Amino acid sequence: MPGLDCRRASADSGSDLAELVRLRDAAARWMHARGITGQWQPGELGADHFRRVMEHGEVWLARTPDGRVAGAWELWWGDEDAWGPQDTPAGYVHRLMTDRIAAPPGTGRELLRAAERRVAGTGRSLVRLDCLAGNGPLNAYYAAAGYRAVGRKQGKPQPGGVPKSFVLREKALAS
Repeated sequence: MPGLDCRRASADSGSDLAELVRLRDAAARWMHARGITGQWQPGELGADHFRRVMEHGEVWLARTPDGRVAGAWELWWGDEDAWGPQDTPAGYVHRLMTDRIAAPPGTGRELLRAAERRVAGTGRSLVRLDCLAGNGPLNAYYAAAGYRAVGRKQGKPQPGGVPKSFVLREKALAS
């Protein structure tokens, strides 16, 4: 998708942090409006969450050509809470979010591709993510994007919430 500008968010930028919180809350409200209430809750994560992620991983923002935030994602370099110790280094995508008003169709897939390019650029050959086990539409979305189910994690701790069960998914990157 030409025109999306993806850049790392800054922990020192109040506007970046505010956009991330806004996106996360809007995505949670969108899910709730569609009856998906077990995944994200509005107000559950604030700027401190994203600052903490930036200490050991990356948070990315994507903007449209006219400067509106279209989406964001977190990219971690390990996730032992879900995956345990791993022999093969990977990148771990978390909290993929799109702005349902500003984002053109296909933005979510483009954000995944941008994350995959970033992971490949570090020499890693796998991208992993986990998806709430009870969210059928989201699991189908990731399967259609090439992420195969490779396991389950019961009772994964959650920031701001009770532990939940997830499907573990991974995608091999072309070398």
